[in-house]
Amino acid sequence: MSNRHLARTMAMQSLFEWDFRDRNTSLADIVAHVKQEFAPDFDDGGYLERQVLAVKEHMQDIDELLARFAPEWPLAEMTNMDRNILRLGAYELRFDESIPSKVAINEAIELGKTFGGDASGKFINGVLGAIYKDMIARGELKAIDTEEKEEKETDEEKKKTEPAEDDAVPSQEM
Repeated sequence: MSNRHLARTMAMQSLFEWDFRDRNTSLADIVAHVKQEFAPDFDDGGYLERQVLAVKEHMQDIDELLARFAPEWPLAEMTNMDRNILRLGAYELRFDESIPSKVAINEAIELGKTFGGDASGKFINGVLGAIYKDMIARGELKAIDTEEKEEKETDEEKKKTEPAEDDAVPSQEM
């Protein structure tokens, strides 16, 4: 498991517990407990704390996004697990400029498959995929997504103009 994936897992666990306790417990205390319990020597450079606090800070915007893109599943009716995976995933997808959108979606799907119910992965994919498509339609892709796209297009253009090894002219041996 990569460091970032482990940090995301602990972020999701922290958000889950905080939500389970009706947000009446210190989120910082919960994060400290989760770190101590699951990875006491883990150094993620503060990623876990930043993500959890950022989700808390953007909670109203995130919940509005989820209500908009999962209208048949009000937040109160979602499982606690799916709701908090979606909150973390939606934050990383929509607001975290350092994480490519496709990475945010894929990581959330993996968390759903690992910790959620049988349909969690598909549900999370559907909701976050709809948010991502809306971001594209509105021209609201993050800079990291457009940079990745430009790099990919540049690489594809190079491949088109450079002869492949198979296309090389065979040498004339005598």
